[in-house]
Amino acid sequence: MTSALFIVSEDGYWGEECIEPLTTLTDAEVDVTVATPTGAPPVVDERSIDPEEVGEELAERVVEVHENDERLQNPEPIAQVDAREYDAVVFPGGHGTAWDINQDRHARQALLQAVAGDDSKALVVCHAVGILGFTREADGSFLVEGREVTGFPNEWEDGIVDENDLMPDGRKLPYWVEDEVKAAGGVWDAELDSDTSVTVDGDLITARGPGSSSAAARALLDELDAA
Repeated sequence: MTSALFIVSEDGYWGEECIEPLTTLTDAEVDVTVATPTGAPPVVDERSIDPEEVGEELAERVVEVHENDERLQNPEPIAQVDAREYDAVVFPGGHGTAWDINQDRHARQALLQAVAGDDSKALVVCHAVGILGFTREADGSFLVEGREVTGFPNEWEDGIVDENDLMPDGRKLPYWVEDEVKAAGGVWDAELDSDTSVTVDGDLITARGPGSSSAAARALLDELDAA
C-alpha cells in the first residue's frame, strides 16, 4: 500500500492546505501517518476556519476533519518517524510553519530523505516552502539550489503583515518565504497570473497556497503512480 507522512505545524497550519491533501490521499487509499514537532496535536490557524475568510462550507469541513480525524488527534513526534519508510512526505503550509516546521532539523531531514529516495516524493505547500531556505545537502549546498519552485509570494505577504512584519495576531513574522527560497538558489515563480500554481521538479512538488491544495494533491498522486 502506498504511504504518506504528513508533517504538520503545532503553531498554526492552514486548514485547506492540510485537509484537502489528507482527504484526497485517503480517498485514493494512501495510508497516512501524521507527525508534529513534539507529538502534540497540530493546531489549525483560526483564520483558516473563519467562515468570513474561507467560506462557511470549507470552514465546517476543515473543523470536522481537524476535530475527528484520529491521525490528526494522535500524531507521532517527528523525531520518532523515518521518512524513508514512506512513499511521500507532505508539508502542509500555514504561517505557523515559519516558527516550527521550517526550523526543525528532523523535518528538514525528512524532506532530504524524501527527495533523495529512489521513488519517494515530497509535497511542500505555501509557507512550508520556506523550509527550502534552510535545508542543506550533506555537502552544505541548499537542496533547492537550481530547482524550480512555487510558494507563498511576497506580494501576498505584504497584504497580511504590517510595516513591522507583525501578523494580525501580533506575532512577528521572522522571514518571508519567497526571500529565503530565492536566497538559497531556488528558481522562483509563484505564477501570480494563474488561479493555481503547482510546480514539479523531479521528486519535489511545491504549491503556492490554499487554492492550489487540491491540484497539489492530484499532482502528488500522479507522480506516485508514475514512480
